[in-house]
Amino acid sequence: MENAAARFSNQSLDHHWMPFTANRQFKEQPRILVRAEGIHFWNTSGEKLLDGISGMYTTPAGHGRVEIREAVNKQMAELDYAPPFQFGSPGSFRLAAELANLTPPGLNRIFFTGSGSEAVDSALKVAIQYHRARGEGQRQRLIGREKGYHGVGFGGWSVGGMVKNRQMFGTGLPGVAHMRHTQIPENRFQMGQGEHGAELADDLQRFVDLHGADTIAAVIVEPIAGSVGILVPPKGYLERLRAICDRHGILLIFDEVICGFGRTGEAFAAQSFGVAPDIMTMAKAITNGTMPMAGIAVREDICQSILDTGAPDAIEFFHGYTWSAHPVACAAALATLQIYRDDDLFARGRTLAPYFLEQIAAFRDLPMVTDTRGYGLLGAIDLAPSGAAGARGFDVLKRCFAKGLVGRVAGDTIVFAPPFICERGDIDQMMGILRGVLTSL
Repeated sequence: MENAAARFSNQSLDHHWMPFTANRQFKEQPRILVRAEGIHFWNTSGEKLLDGISGMYTTPAGHGRVEIREAVNKQMAELDYAPPFQFGSPGSFRLAAELANLTPPGLNRIFFTGSGSEAVDSALKVAIQYHRARGEGQRQRLIGREKGYHGVGFGGWSVGGMVKNRQMFGTGLPGVAHMRHTQIPENRFQMGQGEHGAELADDLQRFVDLHGADTIAAVIVEPIAGSVGILVPPKGYLERLRAICDRHGILLIFDEVICGFGRTGEAFAAQSFGVAPDIMTMAKAITNGTMPMAGIAVREDICQSILDTGAPDAIEFFHGYTWSAHPVACAAALATLQIYRDDDLFARGRTLAPYFLEQIAAFRDLPMVTDTRGYGLLGAIDLAPSGAAGARGFDVLKRCFAKGLVGRVAGDTIVFAPPFICERGDIDQMMGILRGVLTSL
């Protein structure tokens, strides 16, 4: 740790333009992480910090897993890269088969990408081409949702509904509409699914009535909206959305970049809520955060409709990435899935979730807390603003870091997504740090 800190001390911070970061403030007071193991990070001073957000929803099995490192090293020695266009490598086919065993029945065709943003754009393209393949090429309209986050590609931010992610970049894709979000006062301080708001899904029917069902290709939602601060769907909401899509031939896309791989207690939130989409994105925890990788799971008949549009020797889907199904990323993902199975981590997360949610709910006793909510191992605590929107949340983020907790904020919302390998005592320690910070304000 001392060597890592010493090496870092000689580096300039000027040249790295950091993503989603207050760059000027950060470089005045850097928060640098130099090592990780288990549920902890270490900073440049050698101080140990709890990881309250699983990296960034990426690392539920904990940091520094030897099994993944060994799999990556072995793959690097055998095949470090292979072109994904017109060629293949063994790991990608094995990984696709293993993922197809985890996804909801029928979603058994896997297309690999390098990030969640790429996965979303790929899913939107599949939806549009599917309708064209069926002779309904006029179905090009896409429906998103307010407060939704679907990455930073032009397709993703167009269907996304977070204002700050949209306002600097123009109008986005044409033909996009947004349903209302589901964060309503009637469900405040509700852990799990709220009783109110299922009717908000009828916004999709309103767009059908306004634009015509035959113009709409797909609707995309996060089963649990993560980046805006853990918005759990009301009871009946996703079922109602599914029914409207079925009635009008609209594809339903679930963005499971955050929810996937056990975060809600099952492999995917679609299974936790009992609602199957037509296309589903995945990323983040697919490699336990060790390698950039993502993908989409597509219903078999959707994929086949696209494959059947051309001659057998013709390219069917003019889309892909240099890093699609990267051999080393596939090796990391296969090792990660093996860890999830061997350690029964999804079940472990389910067992820990009720206690975790109790501790999140306990913050309602603080006067500055305006809401608590959560599902599985996702929890959020809303704070009353103090000054500019987001100022209090950012202040809490910095204070928690100084006290030994790496967390995440969305405006004035504190978000937790602890690793599945946590014990109750670890949860207590995380919540104790946050409570200490909040009571000191």
